[in-house]
Amino acid sequence: MASQHDENTIFMTEQEAERIRNTIKTRLQRCSELTGRTREPRDSKDAIRQATGASLMADMGAADPDSAQTKEQRSTIPAIAVGQPYPPCIIPLRDLQPMKFSDLRMDTHHRGRLLTVKRASPVVTLVARSWTMVYDEGGDEIERLEVCLHKTRHGKDVLESGPVFMIKEPYFTLTDQGEATLRIDHPSDLVVCQDETSPNEVKDDVDDAVEAEKFARTCKDQGNAALERQNLPQAYGNYTEGLKIARQNVLTKSNPDLARDLSRNRAHVNLLLNQLDEAKADAINSLTGREDQRSKDLDSKAYFRAGCAAYNLGEYQEAKGYFKEQQKLSPGNETASAYLRNIEKRLREQDAGAYNFKKIKAGLSRNRPRIDAASFISNTKIEESPGRGRGLFATRDIAAGEIVMCEKAFCVVWGHENETLTAMTYDVRDDRIRVSPVGLTKSIVQKLISNPSQIETVMDMYGDYQGDVKDAPMTEDGPVVDTFRVHDIVCRNAFGPGGQHGDEGISNASTGLWVRAAYINHSCVPNAQKEYVGDLMVLRAVRSIAAGQEISHSYDESSDYDARRAALLTTWGFECGCALCAAEKTDDPAARKKRKELAGEADLFVANEHWGGAKRLTVVKARRIARDIEGTYDGEKYKGLPRLAARTIQQWLALAGQRR
Repeated sequence: MASQHDENTIFMTEQEAERIRNTIKTRLQRCSELTGRTREPRDSKDAIRQATGASLMADMGAADPDSAQTKEQRSTIPAIAVGQPYPPCIIPLRDLQPMKFSDLRMDTHHRGRLLTVKRASPVVTLVARSWTMVYDEGGDEIERLEVCLHKTRHGKDVLESGPVFMIKEPYFTLTDQGEATLRIDHPSDLVVCQDETSPNEVKDDVDDAVEAEKFARTCKDQGNAALERQNLPQAYGNYTEGLKIARQNVLTKSNPDLARDLSRNRAHVNLLLNQLDEAKADAINSLTGREDQRSKDLDSKAYFRAGCAAYNLGEYQEAKGYFKEQQKLSPGNETASAYLRNIEKRLREQDAGAYNFKKIKAGLSRNRPRIDAASFISNTKIEESPGRGRGLFATRDIAAGEIVMCEKAFCVVWGHENETLTAMTYDVRDDRIRVSPVGLTKSIVQKLISNPSQIETVMDMYGDYQGDVKDAPMTEDGPVVDTFRVHDIVCRNAFGPGGQHGDEGISNASTGLWVRAAYINHSCVPNAQKEYVGDLMVLRAVRSIAAGQEISHSYDESSDYDARRAALLTTWGFECGCALCAAEKTDDPAARKKRKELAGEADLFVANEHWGGAKRLTVVKARRIARDIEGTYDGEKYKGLPRLAARTIQQWLALAGQRR
């Protein structure tokens, strides 16, 4: 991810960092010792009492057991272990073999098995996980169940969203505090039942048409009532249960319109939940194709919902077709006309990079930080870059100052939004502690679950962990997202768009994922530079780029060689070998130290002295600083290379010169 500036650095004491390492290593050692051991039964009353007390303490703001203390002692931040990935279950519920608590073995992934449990206590809600106590299917034994990080769905804690849960291929292990627990890392491994009837009990074939229609209509009425109360997840669940019956042969023959009505209603709910793939499919499935006015009105509504879903997915030509069909059925519909006008703007942006940046910037605010715009990427193509994996290359000659590409973020979390969450992650693979934008990881996982058509695009990006589920993003139970892969992809590819809407620190830094831009490789002497307009990344050429040439930008713009080298190695896992780094590497350490001190003096000068109306003595001082910095560079060795340490003061002098 893009590195943060010095003012955003979290300073953690060596003692606190060592405590995090020791806690996680102790857990791993204990798990290794207990692997395969039979589960020890719990006392039900004690377990419920423990969970109830912990829930009350959490509600009262008690210290989070997963938190790490910052050096200043003014705040805490979640500490999370990473680097022990395992794949999500891709076997359908119907093919998993039931098991009981007595079958559980410590630190074991019970492959091919299914555990059905019922919540027995209040839910303990912590920053990075939630947990509760659950009974087994027979109600005879009790155990702890926790969901790590990805613990909410549509703003609600998943452990509070239903009374019964089905755990696919249960993972039984220890918490960092040494307590036995069933652990969920992948959302698709936990199936929530809205009532105490499990999904496996829903009949595949219903023979009685009257009873089937009665059940489906009841689901529809319940969904409508839930929608009126704005309980969208409940409405979605009701419509889905109704569709399972309404789409069976016995009803599609006798009353096909019932399934269409349920699909049309669910399309509306899916739009509100941002489940765009299914919203579009539901809307199309609800079409009647009949010529009577009522049917035309219903089909007009369906085309509108399909068009909205396609538009929000960035499928503008497809959306255009749906809105034109709506206009045929509802001539003069102003909403459809407005969408079609917007689509023409998006297509011009997409095809020609024709953006009205002045208007876009004027429309940005803290409450509206995301813009309505298309991505312009036709100047670029993804190809192999020798020795560097994949890279982004120019498809035509691009002049200096010209737009290379503009890309809408796949997902961005702004620092002022509730989804923002930063954590200290200890990676057991390389024994490093890093700052990670886990709030962005959570948001991307939720977006992929909601829109599985986009899973392949994100999962094709580079990450250290490649996973085992590349070709199985869907099962009959729903989409499958490997959260460990998403975490590694975010760590290597996320960008920080900066505090466009207020002050930010490391604990609430804005972060986002721009998929196309993630393929741009690093150079300390780049040929392109990025800027942000809301969640639109604008990449411009800083010098001419020939067709077929690789496009590069700087991952870390620090003028200090040692700091830049450390950031590239720690965050992105490589050591830069560009001409500038090669020159700086051979500099005398004393020269690098002096250059760093002078760069700090230059930064302080620029922060305190505005270039507008600067007095002659102030300009003389600036020139002296610039001259001193230049003196730390060997003229012959740095011929044709930028002097990064002098960049800030030189920019100040250039601006001051314009005013004189």
